[in-house]
Amino acid sequence: MRVYFTFDPRPDLKESLLRDFPEVDFVFHKKIDAEELAKAEVIVTYGEDLDEEKIKIAEKVEWIFVASAGIEKMPAQAIAERGIIVSNVRGIHKKPMAESILAHLLSIKRALPFIYKNQQEKTWNQKTKLYELNGSTALILGPGAIGSEVGRMLQAFEVYTIGLNRSGESAPYMNETHTMDKLEELLPKADVVISILPSTKETRYLLTYEHFALMKESCIFMNFGRGDLVKTEDLIRALEERKIFHAVLDVYETEPLPADSKLWDLDNVTISPHISSRSSRYLERSFEIFKPSLRKWMKGERDLENKMDILRGY
Repeated sequence: MRVYFTFDPRPDLKESLLRDFPEVDFVFHKKIDAEELAKAEVIVTYGEDLDEEKIKIAEKVEWIFVASAGIEKMPAQAIAERGIIVSNVRGIHKKPMAESILAHLLSIKRALPFIYKNQQEKTWNQKTKLYELNGSTALILGPGAIGSEVGRMLQAFEVYTIGLNRSGESAPYMNETHTMDKLEELLPKADVVISILPSTKETRYLLTYEHFALMKESCIFMNFGRGDLVKTEDLIRALEERKIFHAVLDVYETEPLPADSKLWDLDNVTISPHISSRSSRYLERSFEIFKPSLRKWMKGERDLENKMDILRGY
């Protein structure tokens, strides 16, 4: 069996694969080589380097393992037509992303940017407002693995958590869970709105200017899912008109965020360059999912962890 990595993992992780799977022929490249792609039966990728032409070249491929949660940049139709199985690393981001979300939230509530600015300017200034996270209500759009971990952390601060998902089925660490059609009803109740939704046909531009108008003026909006949840111009308008208190963004419609974007100039937005999921343990956790799946695959089993519906996008 030939397994082709379209990226080059760190040496210790490669060594663990070679040691644990001596019967597998592993190939590691920093970019795709067409000749190697044509020989591969399994591809391990971050997903952004595959297109329809490369899927045609990969005639032998039956399984693509994506070392990322998002698959929206992959050639879904071409993959589906071939019947190629796709699985990903959904869930490994929950620890670093939840910590990032909590860090940003506490930073705003406890005025850390103000404190850091004063330190740089050697200024003793106590004239700022400080708020508590305790006793607030958080509306979490997409209470899956990441959202539930965020909920667990928030509940430790005695935050009331409300989750919104497609099914309305109860989610871990949510005080309430509802279907997405309750969005407009629940937005006015939230002190914090956190989106961890993927990019799908259903979630694209789900939030509009009118939704921000429904939020409290003291609300903090946090987007850590995908940038096409809301049109940039709608978000900018809501921020300029102070419909909400602050926005924390880790994802954007266009990435990298253009230098001429108005978002850079607003004082009520925090811009994070899509790094909330990064961690020194990222690939280590990815391999903890890939290796058991590879063992299953070699036994002829196809019920892999995080097996995805490529056309649905999750």
